[in-house]
Amino acid sequence: MTTATAPDFGRGPSSSLGSDHLAHVADPTTTPPRRGDSGRHGIRKPLGVLARIVLCLVFGLPLVFMFVSSFKPDLQIFGDLGSWKAFLPVGDISTDNYTGVFGRVPFAQFMMNSVIITVVTVVLGIVVNSMAAFALARIGFRGAGAVLGIILATLIVPFETLALPLLWWSNKLPFLGPDGFSEGWLDTYQVQIVPFIANAFSIFLFYQYFDSIPKELDEAAKVDGAGWFRIYRSIVMPLSGPAVATVAILTFLPMWNQYLWPLMSVQTEELRPVMVGIDYFKQLNTSWGQIMAYASMITAPVLVLFVAFQRSFINSIASSGVKG
Repeated sequence: MTTATAPDFGRGPSSSLGSDHLAHVADPTTTPPRRGDSGRHGIRKPLGVLARIVLCLVFGLPLVFMFVSSFKPDLQIFGDLGSWKAFLPVGDISTDNYTGVFGRVPFAQFMMNSVIITVVTVVLGIVVNSMAAFALARIGFRGAGAVLGIILATLIVPFETLALPLLWWSNKLPFLGPDGFSEGWLDTYQVQIVPFIANAFSIFLFYQYFDSIPKELDEAAKVDGAGWFRIYRSIVMPLSGPAVATVAILTFLPMWNQYLWPLMSVQTEELRPVMVGIDYFKQLNTSWGQIMAYASMITAPVLVLFVAFQRSFINSIASSGVKG
């Protein structure tokens, strides 16, 4: 006696095709795009391009106006203000304003002073601030969080409130000169450098970046007999190129633009930086063409520095500056 058996639909290729088809239908990732999505993406792209163009014009046109006006006489600068000629090198174009700058102020001396002050401050600032951040982020001693909080709290204190006490203390510090020890740092290079080497924001940037580096590298180096300074010099700092570039830029900009402090602490013309030198053009007859030429020459190093380090600057801000 034979028994009828039901056909086995779970076997054979037809069953696998059916299950694959059902799985494909049930897969939520295969949902067809909405009708409005392609249109939205099509609108966002031109809007993004338009926004970038507007931002370029907002930030770029003043620089173009400054550079173009540096080649024009004063009367033409004011005459072109009401039209697009203010941004175009048309009319009476010459380099007289640039030659007038060198004849009116010791520009080369001012530029050399600013370069010395800025470069020394940037180099010493990178060393001092990175070592402080390394101690806070990698060594991990007790109370490191409180120390970091106190350092960051100094950011809320404006420099103008500290300028007069700092000036008084600078005038009381001992100074070793050619004639031996004397009192007071006024009218020196160090009074324009030393107060700005340690910087709370630079320490914070280095701290954020150092904290993102795996600490297993420290343990491996300790096994090989390396000390903390060797770890700092041979492991952490070589991996912190973007942070170093960012701190260099953020230290360079305020030091290059120093005006109030040199005006208070330096009276000798041979030690003044470039920003103080712009006051020479406000005396007697103001020459706006020469002011534009002077401003163009002192702005060029800032633009060159940013263009050279912009990739590292953006990478550091993206990886550590906005890290919570």
